[in-house]
Amino acid sequence: MTARFIHPQALCESDEVGDGTRVWAFAHVLKGARVGRDCNIGDHAYLEAGAVVGDRVTVKNGVLLWDGVTVEDDVFLGPHVVFTNDLNPRAAYKKPPSGFLPTRVRRGATIGANATIVCGVTLGESCFVGAGSVVVEDVPALALVVGNPGRQVGWMCACGQRLPDEVRDAVRCACGKAWRAVAGVGLGPG
Repeated sequence: MTARFIHPQALCESDEVGDGTRVWAFAHVLKGARVGRDCNIGDHAYLEAGAVVGDRVTVKNGVLLWDGVTVEDDVFLGPHVVFTNDLNPRAAYKKPPSGFLPTRVRRGATIGANATIVCGVTLGESCFVGAGSVVVEDVPALALVVGNPGRQVGWMCACGQRLPDEVRDAVRCACGKAWRAVAGVGLGPG
């Protein structure tokens, strides 16, 4: 096992940072945040108490993860991705953490630079959110979402290659993985 690395100019107050994880300069991981194994937490990232990060997650520079955000294994969070946890915040009326809406990013998802993820949504397994997008509703597994508000414009293979925009029955990616249409869900292994 590889020991975790905390840069001398990082502020890591959490005892729950896994082996092999690297926390770089000026990142701040609060007590009560949980970070899995073999992650990379970039400069100026902020992980609030109650944020949960799985194994092998890349958190690029300037990412903000608040209480109530759960990021599963093998997720990529591009530079300056922002999550929220309160749909209607007011400075004069503070909510307790129980009033926050949870957000979940499923295994293998990618979120591009400067995207904003509004609380209360689930981003499906291996979905792909384009840079600068604003996600306000759930994203299906393998969906490609872009824009403000985010809208689905296609499909992505788990390997990161774009699939045909319309999948009627089944499709095979250049990587060899096969996918099929699943009613009410989107795509599934095929």
